[in-house]
Amino acid sequence: MEAKVKAGIWVSMAVRLADQTGRPAMVLRKGDPDSGGILCLLRGREGCTVLSQARDAEGRPAWMRGTGKDPVSEAEADAYVERQVRRDPDLWVLEFDTPDLRPPFEAIIL
Repeated sequence: MEAKVKAGIWVSMAVRLADQTGRPAMVLRKGDPDSGGILCLLRGREGCTVLSQARDAEGRPAWMRGTGKDPVSEAEADAYVERQVRRDPDLWVLEFDTPDLRPPFEAIIL
């Protein structure tokens, strides 16, 4: 199993990578700096998708499409984020402007 990176450090890395690739990022909500979970809201031309942290079968970090396989409206994505934050107040929420709905960081998507 890989070592876990603190949430605050991972968020800083993701925002920097996004800026370097010309895909603006913003921290919408700060969570627990050490062990908070992370939601990534990807806003694109065809709608939105929300990625939620997960682990693959081998225990490696991965992401799940919390809002489903197909893009959803901004209202649906925002409602999903709101529900998740109510359940886990330690969550970080990041927003990325990604025309193709692909994250600007390396990600295994389940």
